[in-house]
Amino acid sequence: MAWKTPSKDMPSGIAALMLTLLLFGCATATPYQPEIAGQRVSGGYSDTRIADDSYRVHFSGNFLTSRETVEGYLLYRAAELTLQNDKDWFRMVDHTTERDRRTYVDRRPRYRPWYGYGYWRPHWRYYRGGRWTIWHPYGGDPFWYDDIDVRTVERFEADAVIVMHDYPIDDDAERSFDARQVIADLEPRIKRPEESS
Repeated sequence: MAWKTPSKDMPSGIAALMLTLLLFGCATATPYQPEIAGQRVSGGYSDTRIADDSYRVHFSGNFLTSRETVEGYLLYRAAELTLQNDKDWFRMVDHTTERDRRTYVDRRPRYRPWYGYGYWRPHWRYYRGGRWTIWHPYGGDPFWYDDIDVRTVERFEADAVIVMHDYPIDDDAERSFDARQVIADLEPRIKRPEESS
């Protein structure tokens, strides 16, 4: 049987499932990249200048990107901006991280993608209690019929307002960061987008 692409004749559920499988097959955590609509992998950084020495910095991750990574990329972007503006260190005067958590319930995941294709439903014989039994979704036997898969996914976004300065660094070490040191410390953990061939 030849593989067919989704068409008008194909049930919309099957077409949607095929698209979802394609997307999940290529899914990867958000790399360190600018946030631009239509990218292969969603998310990234954006920033807005709010004064000569200040920026609002934002990093948005997808559902495969951890909170630690989102916050690390935000800090890295703040350090980059500081050096690009010929400054030496920055202070975070405001910082927030938001979490978007969603739960999905998938009924009968064992039968995907075939369950519900036209009028076809799974049915088979199995041995239980010393005898052979026939299972069919229209029968009363609950064997695997009410099987469900519950998944919870999280997305994180972080925002900060930074104020950039020249040396010497202020003594308020908790919110003050040497931009060159941040770049040196975080660079080994920065994952950039893969080059498309």
